[in-house]
Order: sequence, then structure tokens, then C-alpha cells
Amino acid sequence: MPKFYSAHDLYSCMRVQRARPMKDTYVLDARTATPHFPGIGRYVKNLVQAMPPLLAAEEELAVLLDPQHSGQFVQEHVRRPQIVHLHAASSPFTLQQQWQIPQALRSLKPDNNALVYHSPYYLMPYFLATPAVLTFYDLIPLFFPHYVSPRARLLFRFTMRMALRTAQQILSISQSAAQDLAQYFALDPQRITTTPLAPDPCFCPQPQAEIERVRQKYGLPAGFFLYFGINKPHKNLPALISAYADWRTKAALPLVIAGAWDQRYPESKQLVAQKKLGEAVTFLGSIPDDDLPGLYAAATAFIFPSRYEGFGLPVLEAMACGTPVACSNTSSLPEVAGDAALLFAPDSPSALAHALSQLMDAPTRLQMRDRGLQQAARFTWQRTAQQTLAVYRNLVKNPAGP
Repeated sequence: MPKFYSAHDLYSCMRVQRARPMKDTYVLDARTATPHFPGIGRYVKNLVQAMPPLLAAEEELAVLLDPQHSGQFVQEHVRRPQIVHLHAASSPFTLQQQWQIPQALRSLKPDNNALVYHSPYYLMPYFLATPAVLTFYDLIPLFFPHYVSPRARLLFRFTMRMALRTAQQILSISQSAAQDLAQYFALDPQRITTTPLAPDPCFCPQPQAEIERVRQKYGLPAGFFLYFGINKPHKNLPALISAYADWRTKAALPLVIAGAWDQRYPESKQLVAQKKLGEAVTFLGSIPDDDLPGLYAAATAFIFPSRYEGFGLPVLEAMACGTPVACSNTSSLPEVAGDAALLFAPDSPSALAHALSQLMDAPTRLQMRDRGLQQAARFTWQRTAQQTLAVYRNLVKNPAGP
């Protein structure tokens, strides 16, 4: 059974722990592994699953949890003998974490072993005596300021600077995001390591029975273009709908739009009504995780017109399911897609329409399917965990960082 500690009783617990061999301890903050943080939660979950088998005998992984909100995460992902549980009843949004987490870390560290703290979120404890790692995703609040309130931009900028000052090493999910971060905050690039994301193992070519199940559940046609993602402005969904409306012919495939819907941005649905697309465009809304691989696999092709992505995981998920992909040629997407996707300028209706036309060609789709499967296979959570663990180990050797 895994071991449990709370911030309140860690000091007394450590008297018992000192009796066992001392180990280098890597603390992964998993308090964001909740439905409020679906993307970050998936990142943490996959690291927790992939890292323990890679640990040496003199190393251990401590997973920091908020017991009030982490019950399901513990039940599904971290009941493993290689993992130590560290409990602290404070969320990343509370001021209490600024003293509770450092206290827990100080109590966990015996005098003669090393400790590294890893926060996957920029709202973190900022005054640590422990070497720290921060995962960075994107600069959307700063690159798209007209969609974010001045107060939110100010808070993001301030807390990001605090987090970057605290962390000796930063993990970036793409080279593109690393360059954005280094340029905007004038950081030494040696402090940043790129550790790409990866599709979950469930994203793979699906059996025909699963494809039919999903197709029947959502009333999907035999062939369709798919977009999956939220409708926030940087995702550029209105441009896709406009290009699709102008390009569409009688032989064209319908367009299916799936993903969480933010009511603040109704432009896409308004465009569908204005252009009288009728049943040619379908909005499915949020999709349960269990249905998503089948949805990707059922699609004739996947279209991703985003203007900016820290990584663009849906591109790899679709490829891993054997679905041909066309995506924007901006930010991180070219490095994620490689030569396995049709790339287009997201603000060029003609370029987007040309991509749709190419995807109507069956030999082209077959070639892209093979390339996509090969490209997706280059990204694994084991590799991400190995790269992350290498950063931890380097910090143990050089706690001050570069």
C-alpha cells in the first residue's frame, strides 16, 4: 500500500521514515489533477503513471495531493507501491499554500537526501528552500490580450514572473512555446527544457464496432470532417466555418464540431445560421473521454485551424487514431505535425479551402494516415517522463541551476 503524510503530521512521520534507506525524493504537485484543469490533470496523470518504473533504487516519487479534491485521482492513478503520498489541504488558488507547501517539503526532507519540487501550474508556492521545476504551456493571455480582462492579464504576468523566479528549471511542452517564453520574459534558454506531450494509449486505430457505436450514439454520417476543441477565439473556429461555407459543394462532406462550448463566444453558431449551412454543420458539445478515440477514428479527416497552440495535442490524438489531419502552420503545430499533416495559413480562407479539397482525395488520405501513425508514435509518455526525470536528476547534482 502507498504511504500517506499530511502537512500537519509530517514531522512525526519522518521519525519513522528515517529508519529506512534515504532516497532522492521528487515531489510532483498533483493538486491540479481535478476536472477544473482537464489538460494539466492529464499531464500530471500520465507523468504519475509513466515515471515510477523509470526510478532508480535510490529514488522515489512523492505525489502532492489535496485530500478534499483528489479522491478519484488517487483511486484511479496513484495507488501504487512505488509512490509516496503527500497531503496538503490547500488548492493552488489559496494563499495558504504559500506556507503550507514549503512546510510540508521541509518536513519531508531528511538531512542527507535530496528533494526536488515540480509544479505543473504557475500558481504555486513562491518561497521555497527546495530546488523547483515549473511546467509552462503557453502565453495565450498575453498573445491574445483583447480576449482577456486587464486584471487577468496583470495577474497572469505577475504570477508567471513569480513562478519563473522561483523555479530553477522550466519544462516547456514544445520548442515553439519555449522560444515564446524565453523571448517574452528574457529568460536564459538553458533554464528551459522541452518535454513534449504525447497522446494517451487509448488513442489508437479503433475496431469497427467501436466506430459504429460512436457513430450511432451521436447520429454521425458515414463520412465527415471533424474539429475537436473549445470555441475560444484563438482556436479560429469562425474562419473554418466561413471557409467551409464558401468552399462547400454538393459532394462535400459535412462538418462536425465537438468540444466544450464557451457561451461568451457564439460567433461560430451565428455564422452557421447566417450562411444557412443547416445540417451541413453539427455541434456535438462536450464529448466523454471514452468516446473520443472512436470519434476521431470515425472522421474522414481532422481539421485544426488554431492560430496559436502551446502544443496542439488533438493533432497527435487524431493521427494516433489513424485519421488524416490538416492544421495551421503557426506556433507549435508544425513541429507536432511534422510532414504528416496538410499545413495551411489559418487566416487564409483560400489555403484552408485548398486543404479541404485535398482531403477529399482518397489516395491522399491513405498516405496521410500512414504518415500520421508514424508521427504520433514518436511521442510517448515514457519518453516525456524520462526527459522530466533527467531534469530532476540534474537539479539534484546542481541545486542552484545554470
